[in-house]
Amino acid sequence: MSVAGTYDVTVKTPMGEQAGKFTVVPDGDRFTGSLVGGLGTMDIADGQVSGQTLTWKMDMKVPMPMTLDATATVDGDVISGSVKAGVFGSMAFAGTRTA
Repeated sequence: MSVAGTYDVTVKTPMGEQAGKFTVVPDGDRFTGSLVGGLGTMDIADGQVSGQTLTWKMDMKVPMPMTLDATATVDGDVISGSVKAGVFGSMAFAGTRTA
């Protein structure tokens, strides 16, 4: 099954749970997209696809600028993974494909 789609996701951050929409647009072994939520829009950088596993980076602007490193696995319509946020450590996230 393709990893393409839009997912409603929840990220467990130090500021509480943050909901957003994560869009994945694959192109071979790479992908583009974005995460749109309460902290604004973060575009995918260096998105890579290996089977059902995604890895990527995002530049967060607020509440503090930093580059986030993320990994996720898609299983059917469910996505789950983690986001590394510098000194704040790793934050779990999960969601469901909606489109």
